[in-house]
Amino acid sequence: MERLDVDHALESPPEEVGRALSALPESQWFERKSARVSPVKLSQAVVALANAEGGTIVVGLHDGRVEGTDADPQHRNELQQVHVQHVQPPARVHTRLLPCRTDDGRDDHLLVVDVSPGDDVHATTRDDVYLRLGDETRRLTYVQRRELFFDRRQAGFESELTTVRLDDADAVDAEAAAQYAARVGHPQWRGLLTARGLARDGRLTIAGLLLFGRHPGSELPNAHVRVTRFAGRERGTGARQQVVSDQRFEGALPRLLADVFEHVRQVQPRRRALGRSGRFEDAPAVPEDAWLEGVVNAVVHRSYSLQSDHVHVDVFDDRVEVESPGRFPGLSDVRDPLSIHRFARNPRIARVCADLDFGQEFGEGIRRMFDEMRLAGLQPPLYQQTEGSVRLTLSTETDGPGGDGRLPEETRLVVAALREAGRLGTRDLAEVMGRTRPTAIRKLTEMREQGVIRWNGQSPRDPRAYWDLPG
Repeated sequence: MERLDVDHALESPPEEVGRALSALPESQWFERKSARVSPVKLSQAVVALANAEGGTIVVGLHDGRVEGTDADPQHRNELQQVHVQHVQPPARVHTRLLPCRTDDGRDDHLLVVDVSPGDDVHATTRDDVYLRLGDETRRLTYVQRRELFFDRRQAGFESELTTVRLDDADAVDAEAAAQYAARVGHPQWRGLLTARGLARDGRLTIAGLLLFGRHPGSELPNAHVRVTRFAGRERGTGARQQVVSDQRFEGALPRLLADVFEHVRQVQPRRRALGRSGRFEDAPAVPEDAWLEGVVNAVVHRSYSLQSDHVHVDVFDDRVEVESPGRFPGLSDVRDPLSIHRFARNPRIARVCADLDFGQEFGEGIRRMFDEMRLAGLQPPLYQQTEGSVRLTLSTETDGPGGDGRLPEETRLVVAALREAGRLGTRDLAEVMGRTRPTAIRKLTEMREQGVIRWNGQSPRDPRAYWDLPG
């Protein structure tokens, strides 16, 4: 929701907009700059966003203060030309002046710089290449720059035009596009798709077709997901193949993802576990948040230019495997997936899916999978890379003796109950643990001090207090 927070803040009235933007954390898509920023420094931020997923820079805010930019119109004009004068090749940038009220009560303007993701690698006129990673603008080494060049060649595929015209009601899901426009506060969906690089010259791009086309498979035959459930732990071959179900999911990505989620919930591996009622019940053997992130990453960040294969979700009794076409970006090390910060192969698709709350950003989503598997006491996610794909394995096997992921049984019961319910009171968790209330409070306090769970309340006697998992 970070992008939507920025959009909503930009729509605030002049007397509030500066404070609203100052209160937001800087992120992958948002950065603040002082009115005194030099064109060279601003060009570094523009290059970094253009080489990642695009974003917004607001000039005229510094150290929590609303400065404005009217005091030096000539300097502001130089900043408005940065994307042409100081960036090679020129970045796609739209600038505008936003009315604001400064801290000393003057009517003024902020300079808003909206940067679109580039299809090429952009550099400053000093031949330095930057990339936005989280809330940092990072200068790349020669090797990293070369790897980024290779990755951006693949990223350009999503911006290629299709034959599908925006006015073709049989090919474009106008209702879904209108719902998306309403969600981000845009008055007209055709204009929004054009502004976000999902349409051009009256036609959908590859990204637009995947997100809002009724039949993406008409031009991308392998843009689907296949979910196969196997009996037991092996695929088997020939007559020994243990296929229980095999289903193919097609259509626009938001609806495709929702359908895949629902089906995997039905066929996921399960185990017997103590439930909230104090009785043993069937429960998911792999944390749902872990495989959800795995599926989203596979669909959103796959290489759609590789049309020789599709996304596979294979479900066994002891694991879930998710395989997607395309290798990790060259800036990443598959041996250390937790070091991955960003993956912008399909930045336009990633932006829309983020706006629609499908998963976390790539690096954050990977870290979340590791956290969920650790909290469940299971082996960490395993990534394997072939010549043309990445396979993720989420196992139901517990972490080995002495492993950091091995949590006490009581802790795992509490985490599982909170993951399912969202929030629970002390009495509910005492029942899950099979403990008296005083003992449960002592154990829950230990878990809170370890950072595993969180207590929310105004005082120790607050009747509305509850426990949940850290966000």
